Amino acid sequence: MMSEQPLPITPDGLLNTVPKIFKCLALHQLYYDPNIENKNLAQKWLMQAQVSPQAWQFCWVLLRPEKVPEIQYFGASALHTKISRYWGDIPAEQYDTLKTQLFSQIARFASGSKIVLTRLCVALASLALNMMPEVWPGAVSEMVHMFQEEGGEVDGRARCLALLELLTVLPEEFQTSRLPQYRNIRAWCRRCIPIFVIKAKKDKVTLRTNAAIYKGHVKRVGMGLKISQRNVQSVLLFSIRALLEQVEHWQSFLALVNMIMFCTGIPGHYPVNIYSRKSTKNACYQRDDIMSFEAEKQAVYLQVYRPVYFQLVDVLLHKAQFPTDEEYASWSSDEKEQFRIYRVDISDTLMYVYEMLGAELLSNLYDKLGRLLTNTEQTTTWQHTEALLYGFQSIAETIDVNYSDVIPGLIGLIPRININNIQLADTVMFTIGALAEWLADHPVMLSSVLPLVLQALGNPDLSVSSVSTLKKICRECKYDLPPYATNIVAVSQEVLIKQIHKTSQCMWLMQALGFLLSALPVEEILRNLHSLITPYIQQLEKLSEETPNPSNKLAIIHILGLLSNLFTTLDITKQEEESGENAPPIKSAPPQTGPNPVVVVLQQVFALIQTVLSKWLNDSQVVEAVCAIFEKSVKTLLHDFAPMVSQLSEMLGQMYSTIPQASALDLTRQMVHIFASETNHFPPIKALFELVTSVTLTIFQQGPRDHPDIVDSFMQLQAQALKRKPDLFLSESLDVKAVFHCGLLSLKFPEAPTVKSTCFFFTELIPHCADIPPVGQVVQEDGKLLLLAVLEAIGGQSSRSLMDQFAEVLFCLNKHCFALLTVWLKEALRSPGFPSSRVSDDQKDTFSQQVLRERVNKRRVKDIVKEFTLVCRGLHGTEYAADY
Repeated sequence: MMSEQPLPITPDGLLNTVPKIFKCLALHQLYYDPNIENKNLAQKWLMQAQVSPQAWQFCWVLLRPEKVPEIQYFGASALHTKISRYWGDIPAEQYDTLKTQLFSQIARFASGSKIVLTRLCVALASLALNMMPEVWPGAVSEMVHMFQEEGGEVDGRARCLALLELLTVLPEEFQTSRLPQYRNIRAWCRRCIPIFVIKAKKDKVTLRTNAAIYKGHVKRVGMGLKISQRNVQSVLLFSIRALLEQVEHWQSFLALVNMIMFCTGIPGHYPVNIYSRKSTKNACYQRDDIMSFEAEKQAVYLQVYRPVYFQLVDVLLHKAQFPTDEEYASWSSDEKEQFRIYRVDISDTLMYVYEMLGAELLSNLYDKLGRLLTNTEQTTTWQHTEALLYGFQSIAETIDVNYSDVIPGLIGLIPRININNIQLADTVMFTIGALAEWLADHPVMLSSVLPLVLQALGNPDLSVSSVSTLKKICRECKYDLPPYATNIVAVSQEVLIKQIHKTSQCMWLMQALGFLLSALPVEEILRNLHSLITPYIQQLEKLSEETPNPSNKLAIIHILGLLSNLFTTLDITKQEEESGENAPPIKSAPPQTGPNPVVVVLQQVFALIQTVLSKWLNDSQVVEAVCAIFEKSVKTLLHDFAPMVSQLSEMLGQMYSTIPQASALDLTRQMVHIFASETNHFPPIKALFELVTSVTLTIFQQGPRDHPDIVDSFMQLQAQALKRKPDLFLSESLDVKAVFHCGLLSLKFPEAPTVKSTCFFFTELIPHCADIPPVGQVVQEDGKLLLLAVLEAIGGQSSRSLMDQFAEVLFCLNKHCFALLTVWLKEALRSPGFPSSRVSDDQKDTFSQQVLRERVNKRRVKDIVKEFTLVCRGLHGTEYAADY
């Protein structure tokens, strides 16, 4: 057959005589011939055919229904090429015919091949741009109206999607078209096409609007809908500000909005049969666009746009609805997760819409939910109820709804919901949780919803929603919960014993109980604590007697975690009213007398914890779990923890001396932070600090590189000691010089957190040169070594992300050791090739003078260091540096 032989490259003069069949054969050869040389020959021949005068005729033939999509695509591409590059060949009297033919072909391919549809839309867009404004001034409006018309063989959904595709490619074609410069088309288009296209790469976006091109980090600049049915993916975005400023285009815009809403509301669920990716996340009107106008215009525009927003809410809640139980059960876990994320995007959008509609939106949702639950004549699906509740939840989670007059009615409606589905029950729980702050102001309503939460607590399928909701209620409403405390503790204890929940939910539940118990009298707290933790203490005693193995290790860590989380939130000190707008709450003295209940319990189990440690001291996870109990207790109780300072300090010293671990250093830091300044507790804190410092210095002598976590925690501890109690560095038992040199080694670690902690240590140490003689002496003797380490880092030995920290060390040296730094800098920078071979002597001198000049402006020193490090790395003036 002829198709088996490569087609000849026909000279331009002979191309006109080539029959149409040869074009089809060439296309077949291009797409299907495995021989690459034949493909290349066919491609060259077709490119010549595409620009020939005969292309105006054969392109329509290639678009016929019986042709395969590849051939149809070539025909559409040929049309676009002729229109965009050879517009002058078309007689003016044929413009309307060409336009009509293109509309007809787009309508036909709206339900056909997507790639052909796109090329035809690009061709029509090019036609429109060439005809505007003189010949076709109302191009955009006519496009909208053409695809709005009912009738014909094309259904409404396909027409909408074809229009979206057309409006997507129109701005893109506008940006890339070769329009003659003498025509004023671009300025005209900017006025008349209120459309822009957004292209995103990570969080950087490019906006092409009818006013300009914006590049950079942009948040929610307009309304965007990615709408897709099967393999169709289109993007339509509106420049809201442009529309607001051009009210004469309102009717056209409203027609487009209605079409978008229709397309968005087509049957199907994301991501199974609708493939738009996070479509709703951008589907919101930018509130700032309207709010940036003066008050009178705001009122007008808000009124005009209000129906659109309510229409948008209806569509979003429709798309948020779950499918039928049978269909949802057939979804894969990945599809379910994508649908969950899709609903989160809808939730974000509803929050932004609420900023425009305000309380009226809540009233609208409440009216719909009320009619749904009280209408006995009409059966409704649980999906509809769930979606409306999801709307309430989305708003209440982030917006203060305490003023809303519909929330009492909503709380009253919740018990009337027939909860016969897990998804619906989940949303009921999350909605109650979102209203926890409102319940704190209206405690009389607790009795309506608390039984639902406690009932759900026993359902493992509602684990996350029920436990998180109870935690929110116990946190926000704890002073109103004493009448319910016995029941809450009993139900919680039951589900904990039955092991209904996973580990993380068990920890949340313990935090909830900690909040709850905090509001009770001390005797009731102790009684409930005894009942709650006795089973775990007994289990821990049994485990402590067993030979260590992986199974009982997990059980021990679980029990210790439960105690940690309980003590994290059990705080009997009341929060007084804030003393100022931004002032933190002030804790008042506890009204009860006697030791804190947490301290009582810790003292009772202290010996048991020591027994557990004795067998598990080699296991960092068990040690961390033990330290976490005391660390969280110290953070919560603060000075109420005082009765345990002495015995805990002794235990920590023994732990760290036997097997040094970072968690013990972190707990020591907390103890230093809170108790080092108290005279009564200074002796045990001082002894502990000196002991762990001595042990850590030994680690440095043996080689600290294998212990970056210990080095990091050690540097943080030293910095905290200098910050809270510098007198610790006056001790004869503390080798300040050795600690200083440990810091020099730590500055060169590759781990960024360790370097940051070390820089923090030096910025706390250097200011004490004058008032702590050992510090002054070591800086006098070895401060130049610190400067050299800092300069090496700036010269390229450390990450650029750490330059601010090194700049702060340099600033401290300049501020507190100016005379010494002047000499050190001169000596250090005199060395050839230091701190980098890329910097000249003049650049070094400039850097030195700039640094020494700035003894007040820390920000300026950071800028100087960043500039110098770019020069040292050979990056100054590069695009890479500019992006940093």
